[in-house]
Amino acid sequence: MDIHWFESLDSTQRYLLDTLKEGTLFAPVCVGTDMQTKGRGSRGNQWIGEKGNLFISVAIDRSMLPKDLRLESSSIYFAFLMKELISSLDSKVWLKWPNDFYLEEKKIGGVITNLTGNILVCGIGINLNSAPDNFGKIDVAASPYELTKAYGDLFEKLPTWKQIFSKYKIEFENSRDFFTHNNNEKVALKNAVLLEDGSLECDGQRIFSLR
Repeated sequence: MDIHWFESLDSTQRYLLDTLKEGTLFAPVCVGTDMQTKGRGSRGNQWIGEKGNLFISVAIDRSMLPKDLRLESSSIYFAFLMKELISSLDSKVWLKWPNDFYLEEKKIGGVITNLTGNILVCGIGINLNSAPDNFGKIDVAASPYELTKAYGDLFEKLPTWKQIFSKYKIEFENSRDFFTHNNNEKVALKNAVLLEDGSLECDGQRIFSLR
């Protein structure tokens, strides 16, 4: 996968979405930056960070995705790929449903996905070097560019959703002390049922993970 790296961008997600629409970049491709000034998080929040943290966005055509992956569960899929990569460095990072990276009880990063035509764009931000108040940072040394390169290499042969889900359904138990959001309302995960497609059943409602 081609990687385009910058010293600074306002948002890797916005830059990649714009260049895909302009036809100046083509999937599969990754955009990364040393510093992000106006990053986009879930629910309209900002994800702004300092140099040394990870700020990337990846674009992939839906035809390249596993046939058993539902679009609504792509946040879990892409996030868990990164989580497994970081875990291979002996980190104790875990993935809170559906798209947040955690160390113990502190959030250290997250994933956001957008669809433009048949191209899925996944933005990932992780605190590798520093963190704002009330957030954490990764527990191992990692270079943003080298981590991005290793992540891009995973797209040479993507695992099936079934392979990812078989591991994630075990890790999901860590999420039970937390909440998620559905239509801007907080939903407790304590009694949630994780379904085979990655969605949740909570109090009779079905909640999907696409962010």
